Amino acid sequence: MAEGLTLYGFRHSVYTRIVRMALLETGLEAEYVETNPFADPPDEVLGRVTLFDHVPVLAHGRFTLTETGAILRYLDKISARPTRVPRDAAAAARMDQIIGITDAYFYRPGIRKVFAQGWYRPYIGETSNAQLIAEGLEEVGPALITLDRIAQEGLQLAEGHFSLADIHLAPMLAYFTLVPQGVAAVARYAGLHMWWERTKGRASVVATDPFGGIECCLPLPLRAWIASQALILKAELLPWSMIPKRLCPPIGWPNT
Repeated sequence: MAEGLTLYGFRHSVYTRIVRMALLETGLEAEYVETNPFADPPDEVLGRVTLFDHVPVLAHGRFTLTETGAILRYLDKISARPTRVPRDAAAAARMDQIIGITDAYFYRPGIRKVFAQGWYRPYIGETSNAQLIAEGLEEVGPALITLDRIAQEGLQLAEGHFSLADIHLAPMLAYFTLVPQGVAAVARYAGLHMWWERTKGRASVVATDPFGGIECCLPLPLRAWIASQALILKAELLPWSMIPKRLCPPIGWPNT
């Protein structure tokens, strides 16, 4: 097992979740350091490992790496487990295509607009913008159509084939489908919908959910303050994946 890995992230970041999921899938462990890419003045810890003020950042000894796709490839290479990169040239190309589509055409409308406005802003006690949700749903359409066609083709996003593309896309769909309109949008595409139904219960998807633990039990004002300070349960003290969901009672403090 590789030693000396450190992951710098922001716990609600979809890209941080992608790398956390990759760590589980590759059987690797990393010390986690919570940072805030939105801090003003800039986060000093994050500034020491990257000039871009973006997460995630992976450090392996003196070697430091940014960009989620590159980090996933690196983890796959140093893992003792079988590679998540297909040997077949066409399948490997489809894997890279899915990652590219997810970053270029899904993330901004699906996450920055639909998820951020439809779920995350209300979650932290801020007002959402219905127009931005509608725009995001329209703009994400070509990505959903293309991903569905790839899923139906069978080279990737298919049963029995779990690659870096699945790891990259799953957290995006997890956030997107927290919004009812996102659920409805995915349901329109049989291939993509079938893939998500198989994938959403995978152990690495469930274990990396940053919204499924003790935090959901906190009253909204306190939850919003903690989220704004990025202080909830830093993983170097208690990995979020270790918090059992049963600690969240079905009644009591409001969840929204």
